[in-house]
Amino acid sequence: MRTLLALAGLLASEPYGIQFINVARDAGFVHAFPNGGHAGKKYIIETTGSGVAWIDYDNDGFLDAFIVSGDGASNRLYRNDGKGRFRDVTREAGLERSGWGKGVCAGDYDNDGFTDLFVTYWGQNALYRNIEGKRFEDVTAKAGLTQDRVRYNTGCAFLDYDNDGHLDLFVSNYLKFDFNTTPKPGENPYCYYMKIPVNCGPRGLPFDRNILYRSNGDGTFTDVSEAAGVTRAEDSYSLGVLTGDFNGDGLIDIFVASDQTPSLLFVNKGDGTFEEDALLRGVAFDQDGKATSGMGVAAGDYDNDGHIDIFRANFSDERQTLYRNRGEGEFDDATVAAGLSHNMSYVGWGCGFADFDNDGWEDLLLVNGHVFPEIDSLNIHIRYQQRAIFYHNGGNGKLEDISESAGPAILEKHAARGAAFGDYDNDGVLEALVNNQNETPSLFKLARKPPGNWLLLKLEGVKANRSAIGAIVRLTGGGLTQTRVVRSGGSYLSQSDLRLHFGLGAADRADRIEIVWPGGNRQVEENIAANRIVTIRERTPPSPRR
Repeated sequence: MRTLLALAGLLASEPYGIQFINVARDAGFVHAFPNGGHAGKKYIIETTGSGVAWIDYDNDGFLDAFIVSGDGASNRLYRNDGKGRFRDVTREAGLERSGWGKGVCAGDYDNDGFTDLFVTYWGQNALYRNIEGKRFEDVTAKAGLTQDRVRYNTGCAFLDYDNDGHLDLFVSNYLKFDFNTTPKPGENPYCYYMKIPVNCGPRGLPFDRNILYRSNGDGTFTDVSEAAGVTRAEDSYSLGVLTGDFNGDGLIDIFVASDQTPSLLFVNKGDGTFEEDALLRGVAFDQDGKATSGMGVAAGDYDNDGHIDIFRANFSDERQTLYRNRGEGEFDDATVAAGLSHNMSYVGWGCGFADFDNDGWEDLLLVNGHVFPEIDSLNIHIRYQQRAIFYHNGGNGKLEDISESAGPAILEKHAARGAAFGDYDNDGVLEALVNNQNETPSLFKLARKPPGNWLLLKLEGVKANRSAIGAIVRLTGGGLTQTRVVRSGGSYLSQSDLRLHFGLGAADRADRIEIVWPGGNRQVEENIAANRIVTIRERTPPSPRR
C-alpha cells in the first residue's frame, strides 16, 4: 500500500494520466502458482497456464478472488476484507485441490442467490456449489458432470442458451494429451521452434471435441454436445470461450478461440442446436485468411455503435485480431484500422475491454508471455517473460498503444496467462488480476482515480437466471449510449466481475438504462444518479387475468 500512496502523491499535481501499479503483495497475494518448468517445458500442458476469477462468493458486496493452479499446488480462494486486503480461505471454504487446473467460470447454476464455481482440468473438472456463502461443496458427480476419460478441458462459460431460466454449461477442449505417449522435445518436426527443441504441439497431437451440457433444471446436467451440433467442429484446438448474442436475435451464441486452427462461432438456431458459422461471418481467420494461434478472447462495444465486437489474442509474429461487428453478427477485421497491427513480438493471453479512465469508451488490456522459456537462449527480440499492452480508446475508432507511459505494472515482465477484471474496492475504478506462471499474481490498479463519473450495476434475474448471465444493458448518459453484457467466462480461462461497470465522463447521472433480460423481457430505468453501485432486479410482466 505504501507503493500506491507514494505514487499517488507524486502524481497529485499532474494532469491526469493512466498509471497502473502492481499492488498484489500489498493486497495479500503472496503465493506463487506453479505451472511446469521454469527454464524449459517438456510437455505442452505446462505452457497453457491457468485462469483467475473475481466473484463475491459471500454476498458482502466486495469481490473475492479465486486463482487456479497448475500441478503441484492447490487452487486458492482469497476473501476480500473490504479494506483492500485479501485473506486465504481456501481450506475453510472446502476448495483445496491440486492437479493440472486450467480454467474457471462462475454463475448461480441453481438460482439460490449464491455464485457457484466451475473449474476445468486436464483430468476431471469440478463443479463447486456455493453453500450460503460459507463454503463450497463438490457436486460434480451429483450434477452429472463426471467425465469417462481424461480430457484436456480449458475454457468454460455458463450460459442460458435455451432461455429457460437455468444456466447451461459450455466447456472447450484443447487436444488429447497423455504423458506416456506424447513425443518429447525434438522427437518430431512439431517439436521445434526456431530450430531449438521444445515441447510438442499442438500440431501433431490429436484433436478433441468441445462439450455442451444442458441444465435439467434440478441441479443436474445432460451432455447434449452431439445433439446440439457442437461436436461437428472436430478439427480444432480450442482454448478461450466467449458467449453473447452476437447477431441480435435474442439467443446466446458461442465463440471459441482456436490455436493454429480456424476459430469457431456456434450460432444458436433457437431449436436446441447450433450451426458453426465462423467462416461466413468473418471470425474464423485474420484478414489475410490465416488461422492464427488464438488464446484469449474479449468482447466489448469499443466504438459504441450498439454491436458487440470481438478481440482475439494470438501468438508472436501474428497480429492480435479485432473483429468489428457491423450488425446481425457479421464481422470485419478492424485490426489495422483500429491501430492494433504493430505488436507482433508478444504472445497474448488474458484480455478485456474495460473503461479504466471512466470516459465512456472501453479501453483494452492484454497480458502476455511466451510458451517456450527456451527462446531466451536465442537472444532475439522475442522473450519468454513479456510486458502487458494497454490500448487507450480515443473514441474515434482507434485504440492507441500507450503502454510505455501507462505505469510500472504494465512494464513488468511475466509469463502471464489468465486475467480477470473487476472493481474489488468498489471505488468506481476497475482493476485487473493476473495469473503469472510460477510466480505470484499481479494486481493492476490505477495509482490515482480518474476524474470521470461512473455506475456499477448488479443485475438479478427473476424469470431469467438469477445471475442475469446473458443480459444486455444499454446505458445512455452524457451524450453516449454504451452497451455491456453480463457474461460468464471469457478473457483467457477466467471470470471477470458479473457486475457491469460504466464510465460516465462528466455526466452526473445515467439518463436511461435499458435492460434486455435473457428470454426477451425488457426493462427501463431512468435518471439514475452516478458514482454508486445500483442493484436492478428483473421486473416481470404481470400475469394476465383469467
